[in-house]
Amino acid sequence: MEITQLLHAVGNGTPQASERLFAMLYDELKRIANHQMSRESTGHTLQPTALVHEAFLRLLGASDCTWENRSHFFGAASEAMRRILIESARAKSSLKRGGTKQREQLDDEPARTTPLADDILDVNDALIELEAEDAELAELVKLRFFGGLQMDQIAELKGMSKSTAERRWTFAKAWLSRKLGSSDLALAPIQRALREN
Repeated sequence: MEITQLLHAVGNGTPQASERLFAMLYDELKRIANHQMSRESTGHTLQPTALVHEAFLRLLGASDCTWENRSHFFGAASEAMRRILIESARAKSSLKRGGTKQREQLDDEPARTTPLADDILDVNDALIELEAEDAELAELVKLRFFGGLQMDQIAELKGMSKSTAERRWTFAKAWLSRKLGSSDLALAPIQRALREN
């Protein structure tokens, strides 16, 4: 069964369609999760497999789990994973600011930074603002930055030429870089990722 038909079957509540869909798309979902988790700190408690499973469960548990096509599904999957990482980053940020109210012994070791917990929240805020201005461009950013899809994959999913997708991505990178502020050292990993992508 083709993916689009399977997506419709899941939306219609066809028995075992969700299990077949998960099996068929697991490798691609895992690749997206690995991409997203590669930006997290090494001590992160959330693993790519758990991220895939949690995202898939959220997609199935949504009030509207009907997807028009593969593009719509992977957009929703990238968004679900992004939201899970945002929730995780918010929880980390809360703990860092005294959420547990436990004292820690200071030592002479150099301070360790937590690479993207707060940065992900800053990118999320910028993305919300971009979405208000240009929802299609924000979706392209989600697929590229959070989903880790290549430009040719995004072009195919969005039904546009690769050159158009690349042009839109260049604009999105410039918009995000301006919004996030290139002088902010805390956002260096995000800036580097934007340049690399």
